[in-house]
Amino acid sequence: MGPDPFKDPAAFGMVTAPRVVLAAAAVLVGRPYPLAALVLLLPLGPWRFTEGFATVDLSWLLPRQGVKIFPLLPTSPFIIWYAYLTGRRLSRVWPAPAAFCLVTCVGVSVVLVMGGDLALWVSMVTALVGTYLVPYLLGLLRRRLLQQRRQTRLSVAAQARLRERARIARDMHDSLGHDLALIAVRAAGLELAPGLDPAQVKAAGELRLAAADATERLRHIIGLLREDSDPPPLSPVDEPVVGPVDGDVAELVWRARDSGMSITLDLAPGPVPGLARAVVQEGITNAAKHAPGAAVQVSVSPYRVAVRNGPPRSRPTALSGGLGLAGLRERVRLAGGTLTAGPAGDGFELAVTLPLTGEEDPLHSGVNRRPDARRSGA
Repeated sequence: MGPDPFKDPAAFGMVTAPRVVLAAAAVLVGRPYPLAALVLLLPLGPWRFTEGFATVDLSWLLPRQGVKIFPLLPTSPFIIWYAYLTGRRLSRVWPAPAAFCLVTCVGVSVVLVMGGDLALWVSMVTALVGTYLVPYLLGLLRRRLLQQRRQTRLSVAAQARLRERARIARDMHDSLGHDLALIAVRAAGLELAPGLDPAQVKAAGELRLAAADATERLRHIIGLLREDSDPPPLSPVDEPVVGPVDGDVAELVWRARDSGMSITLDLAPGPVPGLARAVVQEGITNAAKHAPGAAVQVSVSPYRVAVRNGPPRSRPTALSGGLGLAGLRERVRLAGGTLTAGPAGDGFELAVTLPLTGEEDPLHSGVNRRPDARRSGA
């Protein structure tokens, strides 16, 4: 791109040496500041129209033959690379158009100095588009695609966190909420037991109130965990069951009876639905919290699980939150069943109907809901 240093050392020092210094400066600033490198390389831009990517014969339109399309110089690949990096890395918008206006002014000045005929304008426009504009747009497109990919990855991570929060909330409700409800039942039984002195009766009452207060705090914590986390599924459709389901149901009933609840179990022969334990646990917990002292009847068959309680014998201390039934309703829906929860006679009933294994959902995934049914607090 300059004089031969052996034949004309003086011209080499005047022309080529400054170009080398300019290119070295562009290399130094090009990685962190590609737009600055693009401006530094302006004197080495595609302003000589002797060689090009293609040569077109426009003699039918222009007096000059052999018009160069997309002129190329030895420095053109480096300029194209820095133009791509400008679009790829530059976060602000206005510096690139300002630099491209400067580049356009230089190109227009070069064409005017060279005579300004139409062939030169064609070469200059293709040089600007091919060397500066197209690489910049490709870099900009790459940056937008990477940003979109990053946003997708962050969204997937956020959804995973929401699912985990929902799972933790469900586990806390199913385990801690159930145990606290049984503790309150045991404390209520001790409070009414004969032979205790007033101090012991008072202590049992305080224990019952403390269990109810802990249940309320747990409900608030679960609400915080499940905030904005309802859209993701709370559990897979085919939830794995550890151990015999009927044994789990019988153990739940036995623990509730041992804590002082009046509860009976009607276990029909045949396979037990995988969600039976969750349904029975939710029903027993609701009965213990919202109908203290009521008789509870648990019915489990291959296609239906129901927990029904009578009227409460004392005033309930827990507030209705609805979080437990909301999660259970979603799990039942994913399993292709229906859930109804509402008044039944003088008490309350939670009932879940599930299709048999390998059978199509006869109730269309839970859309047939009893009109008078409502959610109970959990």
